[in-house]
Amino acid sequence: MLVWTERYIYILLQRRWLVLLGTILLMVIAASGGNRLSVENNSRVLLGEKNRHLVALNTFENTYAASNSVILALSVQEGTVFTQETLDAIEQLTELAWQTPHSVRVDSLTNYNHMSVEGDDLIVEPLVVGAKSLDEDELSQIKEFALNEPDLAGRLVSRDGKVSALAISFVQSEDQEAMVAEVPDFLNDAIDEFRTKYPDLGFYMTGDVILNRTVIDSLDEGLQFILPLCFVLVVVASAFMLKSVLGVGVIVVMVLFGVFTTMGIAGWARAVLNPVTSGVPAVIMVLAVAQTIHIITSALLCMGQGLDRHAAIAQSLRINAWPVFLASATTIIGFLSLNSSDSPPIRDLGNLSALGMLCVYFYSMTLLPALLSVLPLRSRFGASKQSPIFERFGLAVVRRYKILLWSGLALCLVFILGIPLNEFSDDWTKQFDERYQFRRDTDFIGNNLTGLNMMEFSLESRVKSITDPEYLHSVEAFADWAREQPEVTHVRAFSDTMKRLNKNMNGADPEFYKIPDNTPLASQYLLLYELSIPFGGDLNDRIDIAKTSTRATVTLANLPASSMRELDQRSQSWFESNAPGFSEGATGLSMVFAYLTLTNLENMLQGTIVGMGLISFILIWVFKSIRLGLISLVPNFIPPAIVFGFWGYIVGQVTLTATITTIVAFGIIVDDTIHFMSKYLRGRREGMTGEEAVINTFRVTGHALFSTTIVLAAGFATFAFSGYEGLWVFGLMVSMMVVTGVVVDFLLLPALLLALDRRKA
Repeated sequence: MLVWTERYIYILLQRRWLVLLGTILLMVIAASGGNRLSVENNSRVLLGEKNRHLVALNTFENTYAASNSVILALSVQEGTVFTQETLDAIEQLTELAWQTPHSVRVDSLTNYNHMSVEGDDLIVEPLVVGAKSLDEDELSQIKEFALNEPDLAGRLVSRDGKVSALAISFVQSEDQEAMVAEVPDFLNDAIDEFRTKYPDLGFYMTGDVILNRTVIDSLDEGLQFILPLCFVLVVVASAFMLKSVLGVGVIVVMVLFGVFTTMGIAGWARAVLNPVTSGVPAVIMVLAVAQTIHIITSALLCMGQGLDRHAAIAQSLRINAWPVFLASATTIIGFLSLNSSDSPPIRDLGNLSALGMLCVYFYSMTLLPALLSVLPLRSRFGASKQSPIFERFGLAVVRRYKILLWSGLALCLVFILGIPLNEFSDDWTKQFDERYQFRRDTDFIGNNLTGLNMMEFSLESRVKSITDPEYLHSVEAFADWAREQPEVTHVRAFSDTMKRLNKNMNGADPEFYKIPDNTPLASQYLLLYELSIPFGGDLNDRIDIAKTSTRATVTLANLPASSMRELDQRSQSWFESNAPGFSEGATGLSMVFAYLTLTNLENMLQGTIVGMGLISFILIWVFKSIRLGLISLVPNFIPPAIVFGFWGYIVGQVTLTATITTIVAFGIIVDDTIHFMSKYLRGRREGMTGEEAVINTFRVTGHALFSTTIVLAAGFATFAFSGYEGLWVFGLMVSMMVVTGVVVDFLLLPALLLALDRRKA
């Protein structure tokens, strides 16, 4: 092994210009694929095609209607919306909404299907026609009807009458990108005009189409702001640590080569960017600096000791080649473990980051030493300035290792006890922070009109007709049960439509607000109603085409995912007890996301076990000692446990992307442990005692470990500036784990070695 290493170093330095030319050519070819990258603008990108909850949602949407919608809301400062001016604004906005590209349906307070009977004729017409001509009595009647109509109150008008909404439905477009681009632009322009025309009204907009547009906006933000910020931070941190202009220049070249090569290869593979994978370039930047800085620092230190540039580079490669290879391998294993995730973007994040780490390692062993050998590199690390701070720090650790050991373990236990306090939950309405108009509008509509989280049920009639009284009574019973649940704000069910029809067909007598007595009568009522409905107001989104099932929509208050899952379990228990086979359970986009965190956690747990097991085996094999291998694992398992415990005490909620941080951080944190342990064992093999080996390790590698931690923490911390919750949580938690990891490596690891490694030198 040593002979091959020496031969490789000799050939590399002798053919350095050829190596430089070859790596540049390789990078240019790879980077040319970058223009093939595309962007995903669908919030469902987080869901895998085989996700059983997504499959159920697709089946539901194929039966009724796709969940492409926008909710426009308007509010009044004083009084209610039941005035001539406000109802006129709603009428005009309703007409304009029909002109929205790709729209197929508009539901509002003004065009709500109001039923009346004249002789034997059922008249179905909009609730409001010509708002400006309405007198006070007519306005009062409309208000009384709207606030007491179950299908309106809490859905298209708030129960206090201060907020009204329009629900715009869109056809499932093959050109999703065009719809996401055109619809928000059209509606934003329309709202701007209405704000000018009606300055006393407030206007708000949300829905999954707007959410998809916000996905694009957050991706642009990541590429235009976070990526440059990360680049600046890692360069500044590198300059502060290396104190060498040329050294920093080399790091910049390594960063650019790593990013361009990785993203270019991703382009050739037709990869798709989304808010999760938008952080990949920043991850590669951070990993490139962390990988490169060990080799550069060692070379500068050797030059400070009197070696010439080529000899110093050769010595740096001898010292770091094996640790750098192991660090790269463990990091790659960590990222590849993300393939166990149930979410495609998380798998893509792992694969692209692993590819980036592989590219960085390749350039570290080829481009980096060749580049260092042709530059007029000078060291500012003199012979008398070889990190005296870290040498003194190592001496202090040796003197107090027993105190550090027991106090460190006790402190770790305190943090670990906070892990059970975490709740695994996601809320699609809060994926983006309040800098986005989507989030602000969504919060307003959710707090003042209706919740945005919905549970959708397909209620099956089996062999009976949906107009069969027995079936309708079952639908009514479920709707009544759902309305009694404290989390529910509104329920739409087919039984309400039939009760309203029965009432109106019997002279609007309140006593007939009930299910019709027999199937033929109910069927006649339904047929008459369908024939009388104006254009755009049909029941196709509430009844399946074969008329064998109906749709029930249960709207929820703002709830954590765990509460939604618990309510779903209660609904299934109700069906089992009261109507077996009536429904297969809740679906809807909110429910899919509610279960996604839980299923991803279960899958990631398996991936984490496999990934950590492989890394643990590698460490035991490398150190050729089960005892030392197990010792080296402690400082890698503890940081994630501490951070999750701290998170439990402070935040208490773990989102989807937070479930992947453990294995990612483990793969990165283990790098410092490998460098520390390899230097420690090198000292032991050279005849040093345990105490001497610890002090020497701090002297030789303390500066590099501290430098890489600063760079890693700063790089991942830039993700905290993202408006996308998944990205900032991921970056912040990994950054915290990296910092915690170096603290454990500097304090607890040497204490463990001094306490347990009592072998003779």
